[in-house]
Amino acid sequence: MTDYPQRMTDSFNERKRLIRLRRKKENLRFWGEFGIIPRWLMVLVAVLYVIALVIAITVNLAARNNPYGNEMFPPELRNNPALASLALAGIVTATSLTMATIIFLVAYVNRDASRRGMSAALWTILVIILLPAWGFIGFVIYFLMREPMPYSCPQCASTVGARFNFCPNCKCNLHPSCPQCKRELAETDKFCPYCGNDLKAVANAEPAVQSST
Repeated sequence: MTDYPQRMTDSFNERKRLIRLRRKKENLRFWGEFGIIPRWLMVLVAVLYVIALVIAITVNLAARNNPYGNEMFPPELRNNPALASLALAGIVTATSLTMATIIFLVAYVNRDASRRGMSAALWTILVIILLPAWGFIGFVIYFLMREPMPYSCPQCASTVGARFNFCPNCKCNLHPSCPQCKRELAETDKFCPYCGNDLKAVANAEPAVQSST
């Protein structure tokens, strides 16, 4: 029992290593990931931006004859409606980009968690709750904690979950272990990272033994 904490730590570190390896195999691209955000949400954000821009410029131009109408700008802009409108458009655009980034990140977390077999509602609520007080820390936690995406079984190419131990279609062992030290391995390992055993040589030896029998 004295080595139980050490075994738990080793198991946790090994699981993290396998997760990192599977994440590297995902080969994600920005525009591909951006594409999972709903189209209707993108259109809605664009429409709201245009509406906000039109309202801001309209109010600014309507108040051009009011000496107190543009107190947010210095006198040189207050007397030049075109420059004031341009400055106002920049403020609206910067604010809209910030809000759009937050909205798109929340939508991404919702869709990405769902496709990874995680609780989409739970993670969406978490990042929204943490947003006012902690800013983007909720998104950072999600990206650090998210599960690897389902991947193809190396034997039958069926889609399997990241936490599956065996393929439900062909019973392939998705978490093979080293035959020498019995530690868990990744599918891409050519040598055991713990004892240095040549896994390729073992794999080639098994068919030879089966054919001789």
